[in-house]
Amino acid sequence: MLPLILGLSGPKLTAAERTLFAAADPAGYILFGRNVQNPVQLRALTDDLRSLSGRGNLPILVDQEGGRVQRLTPPHWRAHPPAELFGRLWDIAPMTAIEAARFHAMAIGAELHAAGISVDCLPLVDVPVAGAHDVIGDRAFGRDPHMVASLGAAILSGLREAGICGIVKHIPGHGRAEADSHEALPLVTATAEELTHDLLPFQKLNDAPMAMTAHVTYAALDPDHCASVSHKVIEGTIRGDIGFGGLLMCDDLGMHALAGSLTERMRAALAAGCDAALHCSGDFAENSALAEHAPSISTAARGRLDAAMIWADAEPDICADAAERRDALIESGLA
Repeated sequence: MLPLILGLSGPKLTAAERTLFAAADPAGYILFGRNVQNPVQLRALTDDLRSLSGRGNLPILVDQEGGRVQRLTPPHWRAHPPAELFGRLWDIAPMTAIEAARFHAMAIGAELHAAGISVDCLPLVDVPVAGAHDVIGDRAFGRDPHMVASLGAAILSGLREAGICGIVKHIPGHGRAEADSHEALPLVTATAEELTHDLLPFQKLNDAPMAMTAHVTYAALDPDHCASVSHKVIEGTIRGDIGFGGLLMCDDLGMHALAGSLTERMRAALAAGCDAALHCSGDFAENSALAEHAPSISTAARGRLDAAMIWADAEPDICADAAERRDALIESGLA
């Protein structure tokens, strides 16, 4: 098995992809809008990936947050609200917000489970500050790290009840970034003391099954490398100060925050301590190059992957009316 999570080119596997993936055996896959047409097509695709890998617990990821980030969209799937809405509800009725967030994750999770998707890139527990880039924006719950931690825990709980593995992101925090890491490398100049504000939600959720790094440089932690390729940040901050023990993947290798070739980026992320490298483009030549140069997954990383994929051993039948219960709580709290 290779420590790669790869994107696909379209709504079904091409013959070339089938040959590559069967030989390479990447740790998992990530889906985007280009891979999603309707429930029947999507389930056929995920079943095909699972059959090709020979693993019933294959990680098949998607970004299904709600709001402006969701890959499964109407008319076949619900339009889910953004995280910020639950933060607004928290300001009025915290316990209602927690329950609404839990039902929110259950509703999303039930749809993903039915589609054969096993991992959601959620919850996002970045804590934004004034003046930060809007790439996070309403994807965040709000600016109180204790609130963010509580709502993030509710999201993880709801996903677990739906049989879906969650990923906390973007560790150790993207909320202060003044640039979009898809386009450029953000530099955060906050002091180590100020960064404790950002780390708190991740510390509270350090028993999550998976986490995704931030392509952000933190001057107080490692001024020379962004977090995804920094041994200091991964071992000293993420594994050390935060205490995260689950599977750690880097954010997308194709983002412009990183420098060097894709192969160099992958090697840097793995050498720094990431368990797996995420590459989302679905470009066949890029996937081939990464597979050719990737090492085998480490024993420790494989153990963390296996543990993550049994974390959400649950029956999703209880989630049938989760969306309606979420919406009722939001309406009653914000009315």
